[in-house]
Amino acid sequence: IPYKYYSLPFCKPLEGVKDSAENLGELLMGDRIENSPYRFKMYTNESEIYLCKSNPLSADEFKILKERIDEMYQVNLNLDNLPAIRYMRKDDFLLRWTGYPVGIQVQNVYYVFNHLKFTVLVHKYEQTNMADVIGAGDGAELITTTSDKSSTDVKGYMVVGFEVVPCSFQHGNELLKNVTTYGKYPSSIVCDPSTVAMAIKEGQPITFSYEVSFVESDIKWPSRWDAYLKMEGSKVHWFSILNSLLVIFFLAGIVIVIFLRTIRRDLARYEELDKEAQAQVNEELSGWKLVVGDVFRAPNNPELLCVMVADGLRILGMAAVTNFFAALGFMSPASRGALITGMLLFYIFLGVVAGYVAVWLLRTITCGESRGWFSVSWRVACFFPGIAFLILTILNFLLWGSHSTGAIPFSTYLVLLLLWFCISVPLTLLGGFIGTKTPRLEFPVRINQISREIPAQRFPSWLIVFGAGTVPFGEIFIELFFIMSSIWLGRVYYVFGFLFIVLILLVVVCAEVSLVITYMHLCVEDWRWWWKSFFASGSVAIYIFLYSINYLVFDLKSLSGPVSAALYLGYSLFMAIAIMLATGAVGFLSSFLFVHRLFSSVKID
Repeated sequence: IPYKYYSLPFCKPLEGVKDSAENLGELLMGDRIENSPYRFKMYTNESEIYLCKSNPLSADEFKILKERIDEMYQVNLNLDNLPAIRYMRKDDFLLRWTGYPVGIQVQNVYYVFNHLKFTVLVHKYEQTNMADVIGAGDGAELITTTSDKSSTDVKGYMVVGFEVVPCSFQHGNELLKNVTTYGKYPSSIVCDPSTVAMAIKEGQPITFSYEVSFVESDIKWPSRWDAYLKMEGSKVHWFSILNSLLVIFFLAGIVIVIFLRTIRRDLARYEELDKEAQAQVNEELSGWKLVVGDVFRAPNNPELLCVMVADGLRILGMAAVTNFFAALGFMSPASRGALITGMLLFYIFLGVVAGYVAVWLLRTITCGESRGWFSVSWRVACFFPGIAFLILTILNFLLWGSHSTGAIPFSTYLVLLLLWFCISVPLTLLGGFIGTKTPRLEFPVRINQISREIPAQRFPSWLIVFGAGTVPFGEIFIELFFIMSSIWLGRVYYVFGFLFIVLILLVVVCAEVSLVITYMHLCVEDWRWWWKSFFASGSVAIYIFLYSINYLVFDLKSLSGPVSAALYLGYSLFMAIAIMLATGAVGFLSSFLFVHRLFSSVKID
């Protein structure tokens, strides 16, 4: 659960706490940026800078500070839009973290990191005869011009890196009597991150200080994010892709055997017979050829199926488009909240496609009836967004009760509702109306008036369906670990190129799994394939949610309290539902086209 920095007994700016303007994506992610009390002068090294001395810790402040240390809360700082990065060496590995911990517990004693050692990497540039605009992220912009020759040698510096080392240092109270804010501490401060000294105690104040050094670097401005986006474990990502390709080739072999050998052989033999022989053979047919009069019989709740397929296709399109633009670099992490904002906008405008698919599919299933298109389009516009709003509202009440900055403001709720009902819903209805004007897909065979009895099965069919979800899960679980670590452990994830490849492979695997499961059911004369083809690939969401629980137990050990666990499980459930709809839509549409193509090859009088 994120909290405001100044909810703890830390130093505040002399000019007061001011909030920066956040975009929609930042508000949804719970990012709240405030000004800090730290002051830097460009390319001026300073040390032993006294910041402030807090009031004696009250019982409540002491309790909250201990809780934040136990829960391993991190403080995130930004300089010129660059997050503070912290390096730590462990077992010959150099680990990178954004931010620094509030404190640490050593032998049942709590210590706070009250001295920060900043290192600012700068790149020198020489100004040319042009007007330059030097931005500082959330700070003011400086506009400089060089119109005469005397100013061509003016030099400046650009911030290309921001590092922090937190230390725990015990200041002497006697030395602080004549020191003011931003004054120099009269004794040297040795910042050693391997030792701790400033123990927190109830009724005693905390003294804060810092130092800053500027280091000239060869890193240029366009490359300053490389330290944050440097891909770790690339071999693991390639192993994930190789694992996915092996799964695809294995399933492709099964599909080829089914299609090229079994089905084509049966069709070839059937078409070589004359009508009398075909009639005689029909009495001896078995397997999928016996359900020719029932295979296109409308499933139970066809409207709900169409809604779920349309919403799943919408989510898949949003993920693909967002991932594509992120892989091309259009959604840089320097633009905070751009990824979430882009996903939301893509989802809204893809409502046209969702409405069209839902109505067109329903007209195909019901053999051309256009009645009820408005109702189906309305359900598409409200089904998944309604689930999302329900989950987010429940979680938001928990955040409001915890006084967390992660709570979505009421004004943001109004903006989301306006986007939903004023843009998303009309676009979805427009797509549904277009779907009524588009020719539907004709079934190649007639549907019998009386449905065929399904023989008793040796194994429960739904057990096979839900078991099929393990195959696509095995394709994505490696990449899923990196995504979960990025979301819940604050690690930067920007290998969208790998993620885009994995997404394509996931679509292929889901299609192949659904085809195999559908064909297996048709071979045992089970013509109720509609919902089973959806959940054959959509059941991967079950295993993703179970993996989320496993990740909570074994990887998020620092997550404490029922509210934090409820938030984690709520967001994991939301993610699992979205994945179920997207993968289920892929499986259903691929099976639908396969069944239509298969029975289009059968000659029926």
